[in-house]
Amino acid sequence: MSATPAAPSETHHVLSGTREQWATRAVFLVAGLAMAAWAPLVPFAKARVGVEDGALGLLLLCLGLGSIVAMPITGVLASRFGCRAIIVASTIAVAIVVPFLAVVDTVPGLAIALALFGASVGTVDVAMNIQAVMVEKDSGRNMMSGFHGLFSLGGIVGAGGVSLLLGFGVSPLAATLAISAMLAVLLVYSFSGLLPYGNREAGDTPLFVVPKGIVIFIGLLCFLVFLGEGAILDWSALFLIGTHQVDPVQAGFGYTMFAIAMTLGRLTGDKIVKALGGTKVVVIGGLLAAAGFLLAVFAPAQPLAFAGFLLVGLGASNIVPVLFTAAGNQTRMPASLAIAAITTLGYAGILAGPAAIGFIAQHWTLSTAFILVAVGLVFVAVSWPLTTRRR
Repeated sequence: MSATPAAPSETHHVLSGTREQWATRAVFLVAGLAMAAWAPLVPFAKARVGVEDGALGLLLLCLGLGSIVAMPITGVLASRFGCRAIIVASTIAVAIVVPFLAVVDTVPGLAIALALFGASVGTVDVAMNIQAVMVEKDSGRNMMSGFHGLFSLGGIVGAGGVSLLLGFGVSPLAATLAISAMLAVLLVYSFSGLLPYGNREAGDTPLFVVPKGIVIFIGLLCFLVFLGEGAILDWSALFLIGTHQVDPVQAGFGYTMFAIAMTLGRLTGDKIVKALGGTKVVVIGGLLAAAGFLLAVFAPAQPLAFAGFLLVGLGASNIVPVLFTAAGNQTRMPASLAIAAITTLGYAGILAGPAAIGFIAQHWTLSTAFILVAVGLVFVAVSWPLTTRRR
């Protein structure tokens, strides 16, 4: 099946330095803000529904499942209806769903809320990366790390802001309503700069292509990196509470430290990638991120455990932007569909990760699970240069 991309000729090209770049940054901020707001709520949700680690892992599976179902469809919809329509609709959905994560008190209710949350955020994620690839190409310079830096900045505001509000005694519902309000403001700001098309290729472009070759391998590496990020998002608070006896109201700051480091790494990442090249960035970053997980596990004191999460954020910061740029530059399939494919494969890490980590935590420990995540990141560091040499 094929269709002509919805790309009006008068808006076919995006100019460097225009509102489209700032709109792209704003949408990345939206996605990071929404996703990270969930991290400090995990212990409270677990207590409300009364489940153990293993059952919580299965519940968190719903978040990844929602994303996995929505993401391949998003590539098709963005090609047909444009990035603007998809981003607007999915951001509104996120703003509606987030408050439910703070109040649902049954297992089925939380499962449904997490699935809808995952689907909505996943849709935003694919559409914003499709826009980012086109905007970066038109700029003629490295921009992807900077865009993803705004996602990480959203993580700081989301996780840190909700943690602070909870620490001051604000209810989880009120905290999430504040997040929804921020999403609405950012959506209004970005609207005029969102692209009304989602595919840069002229002529008939297939709406679906089975990913193969380099696209599948990039997706596998994204899977491993996203699994590490998902481990910190969903399990860092519980890990700090159970392993290092951190107070529950402060445990969300583990993700905050991770997000701070990732933000700093990405906001400076475009220059780093230009100076070192993408391959060295992936190798060094993968090894640093693995070392961070090991530090968090074996740290003899709480501050060093937090430092481990900071090191993970610093190391992982520019791996995914480099991989997304590579996906946008490959020629095996249209860029919009390649982005949807690798994002789907990557987010499978969020689908499988929480359940696998929950299973390991139930039968062994969370520390064991984090060590295995570190092994996966070492694989990313070792395999990427071998792949780039063969291309």
